[in-house]
Amino acid sequence: MVKSREDGWPIYNRRIDVLLLCTANQCRSPMAEAMLRHRLEERGVTATVASAGLYPSGSPATDEAMQVMAARGLDIERHLSQRIDADLIAEADLIIGMTREHVREIAVVDSDALHRAFTLKELVRAGTAMGPRHADQSVSAWLRRAGQGRRREALLGVGHDDAYDVDDPVGRPRADYEVTADELDGLLARLVELLWPDAADEHHERTA
Repeated sequence: MVKSREDGWPIYNRRIDVLLLCTANQCRSPMAEAMLRHRLEERGVTATVASAGLYPSGSPATDEAMQVMAARGLDIERHLSQRIDADLIAEADLIIGMTREHVREIAVVDSDALHRAFTLKELVRAGTAMGPRHADQSVSAWLRRAGQGRRREALLGVGHDDAYDVDDPVGRPRADYEVTADELDGLLARLVELLWPDAADEHHERTA
C-alpha cells in the first residue's frame, strides 16, 4: 500500500484511504487498485489504496488480469482477494464500486457510509458536472457535493447499466480484459484530475 506523508502537508492533503470494490476482487478492483495507485504516485499524491470483494478472501487475481497489468508495467501477482467488512468500510474515506451492486452492498453493511460510496462512473460523471476540487476544499466536502441530489433508486435494478457499471470480464478472453482495463484507466485518470487537480504542481514545487 502507498502510505501517507502527513508532515508538512496542508490539512486537505492528509492521507486518503481509497477502497475499490468488485465482486470477487480478482480482476476489476485489483486492476483498478494498481492503476489508481500508479496514477497517484505519478501525481505526487500519497494515499492508501486497497481493494476488496463480496466473496471469501484468499484468491489471487485472474491470470488475464495479471497479464494485462504486466503489459502496462504493473505487478499484481502477489494480490490476494479480501472480503469487504465493516472495518474496511469504516477505514475508507472513499469507496468506489465497479457496479451498483457493490455500492448497494456497502449500504447493507453500513448505511451511514453511502455518502462516500459511489460507482466509478457515477462519481466521475458527478465530478465532471460540478468541477474539480478546490485547493482549500476537503475530499469529504467534495464528495458531499458530488452526492447532492443523488437518487438511491438509481442504484437499484439488475443486469448491466452502462451509465453506472463497469462490465466484468471474468471468464472471457484477454482481449475483453484489455477493454475493461482501458475503460478503468480512462475513468481513473479523470477521477484523479478531479480530486487532486493541483497535486502535480505541488509535487513539482516540493521536489524542484
